[in-house]
Amino acid sequence: MSRITAPALARRLHLNVNILHSGFVPSAWRLADADPRAFVDVQHYVRVAQIAEAAKLDAVFLADNAAIVDQIDFRPITALEPTVLLASIAAATSRIGVIGTASTSYNEPYNIARRFSTLDHVSNGRAGWNVVTTADLPSARNFGRDAVPDHAQRYERAAEFTELVKALWSSWEDDAFVGDKADGRFVDVSKVHPVAHRGRHFDVQGPLNLPRSRQGHPVVVQAGGSPDGRDLAARHAEAVFSASQSFEESAEYRRDLNTRAAAYGRPGVKVLAGLTTIIGATEAQALRRRDELIDQIPWRYSLNRLAGTLGIDVERLKLDQPLPEDLALPGGGNGNHTFFHATIAQGRRHGYTVRELIRSLAGGTGHRVIVGTPEQIADDIEHWFNGGAADGFNLMPDALPGGLSDFVDGVVPILQKRGIFRSEYEGTTLREHLGLARPGDV
Repeated sequence: MSRITAPALARRLHLNVNILHSGFVPSAWRLADADPRAFVDVQHYVRVAQIAEAAKLDAVFLADNAAIVDQIDFRPITALEPTVLLASIAAATSRIGVIGTASTSYNEPYNIARRFSTLDHVSNGRAGWNVVTTADLPSARNFGRDAVPDHAQRYERAAEFTELVKALWSSWEDDAFVGDKADGRFVDVSKVHPVAHRGRHFDVQGPLNLPRSRQGHPVVVQAGGSPDGRDLAARHAEAVFSASQSFEESAEYRRDLNTRAAAYGRPGVKVLAGLTTIIGATEAQALRRRDELIDQIPWRYSLNRLAGTLGIDVERLKLDQPLPEDLALPGGGNGNHTFFHATIAQGRRHGYTVRELIRSLAGGTGHRVIVGTPEQIADDIEHWFNGGAADGFNLMPDALPGGLSDFVDGVVPILQKRGIFRSEYEGTTLREHLGLARPGDV
């Protein structure tokens, strides 16, 4: 692959790390140096965050689920509530951003506005909220529903939810807090405003009971590739986490998202593509590491996981045959569009059998996997970045913390030498790391 010359403008690559408990590959917890209890050990997450901060990464990210949605007889799950865990990480770090997921389907806007504003104050302006809707039935049942709300309804609620959260964050003007001991003036109440919201899904008076944070309000991040998800991101997100298997697919997604944002009169949205790395000093070593990890994943686990992504009965998947031809969106379009499309694209593009597809995904679902040397991985990242397919990457190392250490020791210095990734933090807030403007009052 030929490298594209870095542009003269000071556009900088953005790198987050997704702390998926023991690592992206389902068997990571079985490695000799892994701790099976890492998924509920706060110090494990802190260690990963400190490694990332030492390498000057933009942020750590935590996904979330409101139910057990994986096969816990074999692998760990996302178990700890993100904002509580991120507050612990913030206390043990000083510069790296802290981004957490919270669903608009099974929360209330006031609670989420308050929770993430608190995290933003605790971290001194380093917080971000990843906006998601929730499409799995176990989560619905945990909140008293017999069925998942339909896709359009979830996104309609999410749009109103996000608009309201942003309004609550800005219900205090920047200089509303006075704290004047001599005059006995604590808050200028003329600068604290109710939101007085009455909508289809929510009635909230407000204002929030917290002043604005150092960075104005938490960074709004979104993850969702459906047309409704793209529109939500275009209206509200400042960065998105995407899942694209090819350069062309990601470049089209980024162009479409920014065209939609421009139609709303908004600036471009940072696209951070999901990327799993399996690294070796040589390509052969990297391939051996991949094989070691994949060979420890039971085929029944991988088949069940793939069937769940595709929304089909596992009996339809034959290891040495291609994917079935007649695949439609799960639940009549009510499932996860992003990983469904990304997984099928990977299988169809390469003509993989089910066995080959599972290996190419490293036992995961939908995110792109690179196996190689630090130089090979740096070449790929630079190609996507300079070619306009992504503004950065949401890294999901094969195993944690070791896979992240391999990345920051091997890949980051190459990216720094090529002038596309920072050698030092230039700011202190997540907005400054991402090159985002501080928001004004709503």
